[in-house]
Amino acid sequence: MHTDRAHDPAHETHDLRHHGDAEVRDDGAQLIDLAVNVRADTPPAWLRERIADSLTGLAAYPDGRAARAAVAARHGLPVDRVLLTAGAAEAFVLLARALKVRQPVVVHPQFTEPEAALRDAGHAVERVLLREADGFRLTSGAVPEGADLVLIGNPTNPTSVLHPAASIARLARPGRILVVDEAFMDAVPGERETLAGRTDIPGLVVLRSLTKTWGLAGLRIGYVLAAPETIAELERAQPLWPVSTPALAAAEACMDAPALAEAAHAAHRIAADRAHLVAGLTEFAPDGLQVMEPAEGPFVLVRVPNAVAVRRHLRDLGFAVRRGDTFPGLNAEWLRLAVRDRTTVNRFLQALDQAVTLSGK
Repeated sequence: MHTDRAHDPAHETHDLRHHGDAEVRDDGAQLIDLAVNVRADTPPAWLRERIADSLTGLAAYPDGRAARAAVAARHGLPVDRVLLTAGAAEAFVLLARALKVRQPVVVHPQFTEPEAALRDAGHAVERVLLREADGFRLTSGAVPEGADLVLIGNPTNPTSVLHPAASIARLARPGRILVVDEAFMDAVPGERETLAGRTDIPGLVVLRSLTKTWGLAGLRIGYVLAAPETIAELERAQPLWPVSTPALAAAEACMDAPALAEAAHAAHRIAADRAHLVAGLTEFAPDGLQVMEPAEGPFVLVRVPNAVAVRRHLRDLGFAVRRGDTFPGLNAEWLRLAVRDRTTVNRFLQALDQAVTLSGK
């Protein structure tokens, strides 16, 4: 066994409710943001216009049928396999509240909100901690056989690991719900390793977000893909009209062919910008900085000596980065860096050089 298992500890040492936006609130509002994994310069003008056009219909209650049909068509699924949600975060709460599970397992390091939602719903959560020695990759036998809900991110936030679809599919069991958070999959060229659209895997639930690629964190729009009976259970747990009319308009717009082509183009650009960032970071190897590779998401995880001081100096130099110690399986030596354009990255690398020097004094 190459994976550590940890039951819900009596004294939680990770702040599961800490997210990257905390780095750029209040006194961080003017910082250059490498802490939040939302694509820069979004939403695009055409999407803002589609959202603005929807405002004339705000007197009517939201009608999600067209958006739901658009999502279904985009993934080649019937509409009863789609549920629209107020961002992927709502989906985590619905899963925690609606599904009757006895032994939920969350694979870490990953986005912490799913575990927080499960705990808030009264579940005792078991953790599977993937190891740095394995590249934070899923290993055979990592997940206990008795788990009846397994939650894993792909590509995983914050490690930027893209697990093979076949490896995740092998986690499926009769009587088990297998939840795959694909919030960043549309930032992967070709969306390779996606399980969205698959109907042959028992218990599969795929979560998608439109927040990251399209810059809609303030609008809250995502969706769930699952078997009709699972969708029906989750839908019963939703409040009435959970997704606003502007968010529905955005969802429908983002499923159009031109939007999908734009997202595909953005994924290739992100990959090129990420390669530039990684190349620059590797220059800091003599200073002890380590990059987790291969990185496949729109962010990179690094371990750096004196990371707390480095992060503080970066703030003083005008840059916000995401601390890693709030993720189970990581500690204060880790930082997550969002991928940005080359000009921004070059400026960041210069600031990092200063921050590393200052932290060593």
